[in-house]
Amino acid sequence: MKITTVGIDLAKNVFQVHGVDERGHVMLKKQLKRDQMLVYFANLPACLIGMEACSGAHYWARQLRQLGHEVRLIAPQFVKPYVKGNKHDAADAAAICEAVSRPHMRFVPVKTEDQQAILAVHRVRDGFVKARTAVANQICGLLSEFGLVLPQGIQILRHRLYELLDDATHELPELFRTLIRSLYEHFKTLDQQVHEHEVVLLNWHKNHADSQLLETIPGIGPITATALVASIGDIHAYENNAWQTEGDHIGSKDKLAAK
Repeated sequence: MKITTVGIDLAKNVFQVHGVDERGHVMLKKQLKRDQMLVYFANLPACLIGMEACSGAHYWARQLRQLGHEVRLIAPQFVKPYVKGNKHDAADAAAICEAVSRPHMRFVPVKTEDQQAILAVHRVRDGFVKARTAVANQICGLLSEFGLVLPQGIQILRHRLYELLDDATHELPELFRTLIRSLYEHFKTLDQQVHEHEVVLLNWHKNHADSQLLETIPGIGPITATALVASIGDIHAYENNAWQTEGDHIGSKDKLAAK
């Protein structure tokens, strides 16, 4: 019998593969190294392949689709109920194989390289935002130990810090003033990094009609719109079906536009 459905448990170097025929009989249980994956599936007749939506899944989905296979990604929490017995790679691959064949299963759209790249920009920007907030909080905490309390907000810090440090009436040790100035220079560097990544996101937004459409929804700006478009995947391929991002039900394109 021909293998019709395959579940792949992804990993860094060794992948577990589980395949069944149209009657559900197990036809394949195999481990593949990373460099064996494409060669093996290039020689396998076109079939339905399921994988968990995890690190590397979108890359492998694109590669396997180029070989003629139908690839579907599943959020990990929807695979878990199908795991039988103790959790291990073989059991996970079998569970994925079963889950991908369920008629009412919800799938994660496969992202393009462009979408993955813009999501990477979002993640890096978020990291700089968190680091900037941490430095700002550290500066304010140190100042409070000398009786100088600034109102909350980064804008307040930007406009009033040098004023405080240059005020001779505040009896601050020169060593402390130098330390705060050094921290603030680090803060400004992080602030600039956040700004540069926001410029990248805004330029991407201006060149994508779907992102601009989402911006018309009250409460959604360019940054949020770019994150939604990049997370959703191919909107047009799923506009007549239910779809989701990794772990989050979003709905349909029409529902989004109607909000």
